[in-house]
Amino acid sequence: MKALQQNAYGAPADVTALVDLPEPVAKAGEILVEVEAAAMHLADLKFINGDAGFRYFTFPRICGHEGIGYVIKLGDGVTDYKVGDRVFLPIGSGTFRQRLAVPAADCPPATAGDAKQLALTVINGMTAVILVDDYAAALKPGDWILQNGANSSCGRYIIKLAHDKGLRTCNIVRRASLIPELKALDADQVIVETGDPDKTAELVKAATGGVELSIGFDCVASTGTETIGRCLVRDGTIVNYGYMTGKNCEVSFQDLFRKHVKLVGMSMQSPRTKDQRKVVYAKLAAMIAKGDLKAKIAATYTLDQIQVALAHQAKTGDDRQGKIIILPNG
Repeated sequence: MKALQQNAYGAPADVTALVDLPEPVAKAGEILVEVEAAAMHLADLKFINGDAGFRYFTFPRICGHEGIGYVIKLGDGVTDYKVGDRVFLPIGSGTFRQRLAVPAADCPPATAGDAKQLALTVINGMTAVILVDDYAAALKPGDWILQNGANSSCGRYIIKLAHDKGLRTCNIVRRASLIPELKALDADQVIVETGDPDKTAELVKAATGGVELSIGFDCVASTGTETIGRCLVRDGTIVNYGYMTGKNCEVSFQDLFRKHVKLVGMSMQSPRTKDQRKVVYAKLAAMIAKGDLKAKIAATYTLDQIQVALAHQAKTGDDRQGKIIILPNG
């Protein structure tokens, strides 16, 4: 059975290898799953590189944090699933492999639909739900959410989830070519980042009609965080959930001191129980299967092409427009 194994921290080509492992066996309470599709995230590269804050694995380990597959064998005592059922794999279970045995209780049921799209449900989908439903819970229909990184999978999901709740979104992107694309997804306003927080804040003000913005989602970090803060009203909240720039968040002293702007980090540890999470996953999966939520897919690769996939994941902008999806079984 093929799998991508990491043996140390460093450049992917130096510390990962496609290996042939013994076939996994489903123990009592487990299911054996054949992986259809596994999403590759920026965090996967950071874990391989050993970036600051991403060094807590022991080696060797199998890479991959998210995926979807079919049950091909049941361990003793499993009654919730049958062979042929489709499931989401547990977060961080090492999904860049052809098959794996996992506890049945940790696998939410998955729906029919495009495996490449559904492979993004558990991390990107849930992130968007937590941001819109939890962190923006105080907003009323007609209120605005400001976000950067709006072309990301999470950004696209946020646009749709917010729209369905009657909320409006002002979306910051790096390229003007993305404006019609995001508008077609129900984005209310899309503006291009200027690189200057004050100038971008003026564009945001003009686009939103000068309304008071109380919350902004930041997945860029660095001066992207500062730009969000510059746009917010007094006591506004910046919610950071990523750092595409690879740099720490920056917030202006003036925004902190004069406006009391707050910076908080988003946690995937929402107060939802496992059963409540399954309900959310089912809702997201249904929306994805219908095409109501749709991520941009940059490319798909097999495990035999994994080093090409990792190199592609490291690219940004026009060189990688969308998600990288691994198809372990071709």
